[in-house]
Amino acid sequence: MKSKLEVKNLCKVFGGCPEEAMRLVGEGLERTEIFALTGQSLAVNNATFTVYEGEIFVVMGLSGSGKSTLVRLLNRLIDPTSGQVMFDGVDIASMSEAQLRELRRRHISMVFQSFALMPHLTVLQNVAFGLELAGEPRTMRNQKAQKVLDQVGLGTRSDSFPHELSGGMQQRVGLARALASDPSVLLMDEAFSALDPMIRAEMQDELVKLQRKDKRTIIFISHDIEEAFRIGDRIAIMQDGIVVQVGTKEEIVKQPRNDYVRSFFKNVDVTHVYSALDVSDMPSDSVLNASQSSLHEARAQLLASDHEFGYVVDETRKFLGVVSIKSLDAEIRAKGQSTLMSALLVIIPSVLSTTSVSNLYNTLANCQHDLPVVDADGQFRGAISRSRVFELLGRRPLATDERMAG
Repeated sequence: MKSKLEVKNLCKVFGGCPEEAMRLVGEGLERTEIFALTGQSLAVNNATFTVYEGEIFVVMGLSGSGKSTLVRLLNRLIDPTSGQVMFDGVDIASMSEAQLRELRRRHISMVFQSFALMPHLTVLQNVAFGLELAGEPRTMRNQKAQKVLDQVGLGTRSDSFPHELSGGMQQRVGLARALASDPSVLLMDEAFSALDPMIRAEMQDELVKLQRKDKRTIIFISHDIEEAFRIGDRIAIMQDGIVVQVGTKEEIVKQPRNDYVRSFFKNVDVTHVYSALDVSDMPSDSVLNASQSSLHEARAQLLASDHEFGYVVDETRKFLGVVSIKSLDAEIRAKGQSTLMSALLVIIPSVLSTTSVSNLYNTLANCQHDLPVVDADGQFRGAISRSRVFELLGRRPLATDERMAG
């Protein structure tokens, strides 16, 4: 993946003597200790991460964690105390004022929590305002503004004034204004947090829909883990100015770096995060090779391992079906030397390994045996027991299982 923004050892100190604060950072002192000794506020501490082209990168943290300061460092609304922000390989800190203005006008746009619409201008004029400042002719800027209004579902409201719109509509205008210059990077600072929950969810869906079409690079600031899970490709979590963990939602839920990270999703429905493969076990002693096991051998293997059901695979471990002690006994009595395939149970549900646990309930409830899990190629990857899912629902830690090499 190609990097769009690279943040390297980025620090920001607010106060009259940042050098002293940075000296103490180098000695390993924490934010509260530095403030007590110097009165300097260490807002961002040695942040290092990469944002890839075309991803939605969510920065999360509690109030005061430094996330809003961080996003303003990314387009140099705030100058860093030390460190680098590389945009397409160029350090933003090294840019002249003219270069920086061009960057903000053409390449990096920002959407704030407050709508900041000008009440005396129409919706179209608000959206086109940045293009007007950039010197674009009226006809061209109005065409561009109308196009992005159509994209965010406000194409028919271009002549309205802000006070005639709902809060959600006003935020759509703010989003359209940021998109009007067709930026490659979009910075969004708590952009939806002031909206009612239902409108907020609509805006999240709208952002994801726009992203599927345009594939911009988006850095989204949030304090809501459910919002982060809903829209983010990757998530960075900040604590006391430090980026303590970066990863996908799956990586963060399954391997939280510390209790602070873990606290964000303690009340989140993790069944939407875990997949069928995550909660499956590989029942190696009840896996039966169709070409190598006879009916009698299969029956003996299941009895020895105290399993009622067996999972039948071919030489490539492609899943073929399930047999039971009863179906094996019936075939042995009826035909004696027939193959395992003749003993397969008739209706065998199975699920793809990528299926979320939240979508397993009905299938699992109607399954007599542990639910087989297969990958996109049909290979057997394990089986899911009801107790395994109940364990996840109780949010008890899932043990790491050794799976057979496939």
